[in-house]
Amino acid sequence: MTTYDRDAATPGLQPPGLPENDTRVRSRWRALIIASHPGPSLFITAMATVLAVDAAPHGIGPVLTAPAMLAAQLSIGWSNDAFDAPRDAVAGREDKPVATGGISVRAVWIAAFAALLAALAMSLAIGVVTALILALILGAAWAYNAGLKSTPASGLMYLLGFGPIPAYAASTLPGHPGPAWYLTAVAALVGLGGHFANVLPDLAADRVAGVKGLPQQVAARWGAGTVRAIALVLLLSATVLLLLASSRRWVAVPGLAAAVVLAVVGARGKGRVPFWAALGIAAVDVLLIVVGGGALT
Repeated sequence: MTTYDRDAATPGLQPPGLPENDTRVRSRWRALIIASHPGPSLFITAMATVLAVDAAPHGIGPVLTAPAMLAAQLSIGWSNDAFDAPRDAVAGREDKPVATGGISVRAVWIAAFAALLAALAMSLAIGVVTALILALILGAAWAYNAGLKSTPASGLMYLLGFGPIPAYAASTLPGHPGPAWYLTAVAALVGLGGHFANVLPDLAADRVAGVKGLPQQVAARWGAGTVRAIALVLLLSATVLLLLASSRRWVAVPGLAAAVVLAVVGARGKGRVPFWAALGIAAVDVLLIVVGGGALT
């Protein structure tokens, strides 16, 4: 957050020539964007879109796949910050606009529900099957945000939130065929691996806050190193599975090598580096699906 965000009403702190009301509006929009978790939201949207366009480049499906998934991911991000607002405020989270007063909880809730309805409406325009799959992804993510993040079921919610992504992409094809089984397994492994990687920077804070999700319980029993190791094993297992299923090993082998490099970076990195390394491995996996000789269905 900048000084303009926090002190927009203080004389002398507005950008020159910018009216006070405009400054406040821009500050709120910026806070709303930050609260949406834009990085992961855009990445997951891109992953689903690439798969859908590769499978069915024509028709209404590919046109609506991206905005529907983006609206879904934005609703997930906003609901996460809305649910966590009291805890984030107590913890003094400077990276959370709701906790710092950059935007109200009410505004974030309104955005979350509006995005949720928009996502379901657009997916229903593609087809009932697509809407049901996206509803499953949304339901798992919202349930996680609502409280299951503090239980061992947190891992299951990530499996349900990521595993159906290939099915979401395949459902844009005529007849709504199911995806190849190994692609569902790959997406689920990437999701669960990302869950373990994502909690690494917050393990100490989660312990104080009483968050006892699956990775946190593993850390309490076997240490943070075990959480990191599990994340890497899950993520690399997804890439290995794609290598075994690929008909173009000349593409898959370099892809696995790139994933290993990212895994090493994640293993040695601090802060959010393991999580971004996990997203990098997921990007490699999507590339292998598209050009590695496999098929979505």
